[in-house]
Amino acid sequence: MIDLYYDLTPNGRKAHMALEELGLPYTVHWVDVKKSQQFTPEFTAINPNQKIPAIVDHDGPGGQPVRLFESGSILMYLAEKTGRLLPSDPHERWEATCWVFWQVANQGPGAGNAAHFVQYAPSAGIVDEYATARYVTEVERCCRVLDTRLEGRDYLVGDDLSVADIMCFPWTRVLRGQNIDIGQFPNLAAWSARISKRPSAQAKVPQPEHDTSPPTDLGATDFAALFGVDPRAASAGTSAEPLSEGES
Repeated sequence: MIDLYYDLTPNGRKAHMALEELGLPYTVHWVDVKKSQQFTPEFTAINPNQKIPAIVDHDGPGGQPVRLFESGSILMYLAEKTGRLLPSDPHERWEATCWVFWQVANQGPGAGNAAHFVQYAPSAGIVDEYATARYVTEVERCCRVLDTRLEGRDYLVGDDLSVADIMCFPWTRVLRGQNIDIGQFPNLAAWSARISKRPSAQAKVPQPEHDTSPPTDLGATDFAALFGVDPRAASAGTSAEPLSEGES
């Protein structure tokens, strides 16, 4: 059995989709990031980086439990465990691995930062036109990279879905949150629509008691708890000091 530590984010979706695609049994443990549950000692023992997703496989190597954090590591582990979602051809296998690393180094950070300045910073009274343009432009660049790669292809690598597709797909589903129309990238749009039809992409996680909708109308305290910086300092034009442990 695998424990999936999860909240409703694109990165969380990667791990959930992989587990569904592989048909592995798992139990969902919701981590309410809006209530800072990712900072608890219990979760920090699983992921010292204090972010979701994370998993604990109670039947890991040698039959011993193993915990994993970072979505790329989780997907590579699950692929190795099952012998699926990675091409058998060595050249294609390394190509898929390149796209996993590309996603965590480029698409993910760019999209996350774009979402921050498009959606969340304005709710705290911070409108930074340069930062917004910088990260939205980076997401558009990543879309062009994917769109070019998908010219004449159904999947990023080989003839079947792989970890490369699962890594990149969830962030393409939220492009509207960065004010980007996926329709301007026809190959990417067709690929995203194709994957959206898979049962693993449509699978639902049993809803928890807490609200999983994106945070809106954040007060300074809520903003600081989520992002680690007091927005009042930034909006006042002073250097934004990181919060010390326990501050909110």
